[in-house]
Amino acid sequence: MPHLSPTEAATVLHAGGVIAYPTEAVWGLGCDPFDEAAVLRLLAVKQRPVDKGLILIAASTAQLDGLADWDALPRERRDDVLATWPGPHTWIVPATPRVPPWITGAHDGVAVRVSAHPVVVALCEAFGGALVSTSANPAGLPPPRTEAQIDPALLAAIDGHVPGATGDLPRPTPIRDARSGTELRA
Repeated sequence: MPHLSPTEAATVLHAGGVIAYPTEAVWGLGCDPFDEAAVLRLLAVKQRPVDKGLILIAASTAQLDGLADWDALPRERRDDVLATWPGPHTWIVPATPRVPPWITGAHDGVAVRVSAHPVVVALCEAFGGALVSTSANPAGLPPPRTEAQIDPALLAAIDGHVPGATGDLPRPTPIRDARSGTELRA
């Protein structure tokens, strides 16, 4: 599986590819969230059902414009979310109709994060928008913290990866509901 620069990875993503990349805690799989075939391929590689939904990761809040329905949140809740970014905090926010059902799954919200991880930022900037971000492991198995821990069969099924190190977060980012502040994944 080839090593890709963020620019090369963006080209692969725009062509419908699926890639792996390091995030704040674990290695992730990503693709263009608006390319249904790419998302379904990513889900098949991961053996994850579409109804669970997927996280979108971005380099800036501007990359979430038109996806997160900020006006559907009370101002103080929106301010609480925005105060945690960039950083390792994933929030489920009300989704606009532009977010495809293969991203939201069986939910009316969309899970989003604005990352400070340098590889993620470079990748999203090169791609020109938010990307799918889900751990690079078959469903039910532990997520890989290093490139060497990624399942070889999973690596063989994708189109390349952007090298780098994960951040120092000990486990995947917490997920909280932006409407209530309730933690859904610790």
